[in-house]
Amino acid sequence: MTLFPFVLIRNKSLLSDPKFVRHERIHLCQQIELWVLPFYVLYLWQYFTGRRQGLSHDQAYRQITFEREAYRYESQKGYLRSRPGRAWNLR
Repeated sequence: MTLFPFVLIRNKSLLSDPKFVRHERIHLCQQIELWVLPFYVLYLWQYFTGRRQGLSHDQAYRQITFEREAYRYESQKGYLRSRPGRAWNLR
């Protein structure tokens, strides 16, 4: 979990997982471009909107635009170098 500027982890072995590190670095980029606080407001808004629509926790989590971008590109090594601004908002 990324709480700017920190990444909180339960298991230190995740730090050696490049996909995990890229996923969390994508979230850091998202938070920076939204000046941090609006990121959390939008994140929670999207999550609770999904829950109100009857989605399960996992479904609501996966439909958050920030998570969709992070999961979509966590395997691409050079993504952060070429990432367009507000890529989380691109459909």
